[in-house]
Amino acid sequence: MVQAQVTRREFLKASALVAAQVTCGAWLTGCANALAASAPPPAASDAPAPIATPTLSRELPFSGWREVKYYDQLASAVVQCAQCPRRCVIAPNARGFCQTRENRDGKLYSVVYGRPCITKTTPIEKAAIYHMLPGTQSYSLGTAGCNLACLYCQNYTIARAKPEEVESYTMTPDDVVAAALKAKTKSITFSYSEASVAFEWMMDIAKVARAKGLKVILKTGGYINEAPLKELCGALDAINVDMKGFSQTFYDQVCQGELKYVLETIKTIRRENKAWLEVANLVVPGYNDDPKMIGDFCAWFKENLGDDVPVFFTRYEPAYRLRMPPTPVETMERTYKIARDAGLKYAYVGNLPGHTGANTYCPKCGKLLIERVGFDIKQNQIAKGKCKFCGETINGKWA
Repeated sequence: MVQAQVTRREFLKASALVAAQVTCGAWLTGCANALAASAPPPAASDAPAPIATPTLSRELPFSGWREVKYYDQLASAVVQCAQCPRRCVIAPNARGFCQTRENRDGKLYSVVYGRPCITKTTPIEKAAIYHMLPGTQSYSLGTAGCNLACLYCQNYTIARAKPEEVESYTMTPDDVVAAALKAKTKSITFSYSEASVAFEWMMDIAKVARAKGLKVILKTGGYINEAPLKELCGALDAINVDMKGFSQTFYDQVCQGELKYVLETIKTIRRENKAWLEVANLVVPGYNDDPKMIGDFCAWFKENLGDDVPVFFTRYEPAYRLRMPPTPVETMERTYKIARDAGLKYAYVGNLPGHTGANTYCPKCGKLLIERVGFDIKQNQIAKGKCKFCGETINGKWA
């Protein structure tokens, strides 16, 4: 059992250990060396990832797999995945970092197509979507696998698992849409693990869902390449990017990824201007809560996205391998004030039920528009996308 608190030195050791558990080949050796030296593992680079070692998939019938869209065939039946910035080079009968894509005879297949391991009906607000259909329910689902390795992952039992290690359902796109309609939801949300690893299934579901009048939402870590991302922007109604922190050091130590790709994802979604965008930033005490870092992020946010994109500063709570105490309320309130002082109209505080920072206020007259307690809506003073008090347009997809 992990202890309730860790030192920074132990934290860095744990970071290297997680990297060693979820990767393989030459990079695994580098992580082992980093662990021995009590130093964080090397940052990801633009170079191709090493060839993954074989992973058996006895419990996943090959007949149900789907060939993925984004990959390149290399020599000797080796392939290179092009779905995310890792660009894993994968040998025959092997999988990439996310454990959801396997090379069979020189073709790359998704092993999670139609295999959700979680299906729930949840408030749309749980996906950190506040400016679309507030107070409605969403049919949310997720598969095993993830292309990041966050030490504080709340869904590590599926995100860090191979698909054959978790109980899964078999659901076609029609099945998913039928379940969402039966549950009388207004939308479908892909969440829990990194949903973009099930890109092909998600795209097929989106086509059926939108034809039936359902909105389609993605909650993602934003670690995805431009070509598949642009397809998603055109197929989905809303995307929440769960950014981990405005620091490459934090991504090195905690998530095993590169910040620059996540920032580019956020800018691309905004530039495409098709799917509604909201952004979340988890605040971890002692690692990414420095006021200057928060201020720099808010300045970047306003310059690149504008002042009317909703942004959430979410309170960290201990989970998985990072078991520090939760972020102090005072830190969250300070962060919220920095964002508001920077001119961000729709800044929010997350994981603090009942806090006024979860409410939506009119940026013009200052009146309370949407009052939230947890995921419950107590009042909504927005009509036809405008403040009922002064007529100010409130950016969002309300109808």
